[in-house]
Amino acid sequence: MNDARASASPLTVARDGDALVLTGALVRASVAGAWAQVGKSLAGVRRIDLRGVTLVDSAGVALLAELAARAGNGVTLDGSPAGLNELRAAYRLDASLAFANA
Repeated sequence: MNDARASASPLTVARDGDALVLTGALVRASVAGAWAQVGKSLAGVRRIDLRGVTLVDSAGVALLAELAARAGNGVTLDGSPAGLNELRAAYRLDASLAFANA
């Protein structure tokens, strides 16, 4: 594990109006716990706030893509944590984390 991930802060998930707010490192070690925190919090979510996320890895992007898909059309992402844009490009995901048209 690299130093950045070893010192990454724990992930928390909270609801703020129509936003699902994630704070901390969205990495493999935190994904399972994030599912437990999300619970039924997706109903009515229109935004996923990533401004407090410090780092995203491929497991984190997979979680975000699934959250966006389950929340439904029109979900927007607020913020662009380290690693997100590179992983979106690598997996050919658009701004809403759906597969981009080739």
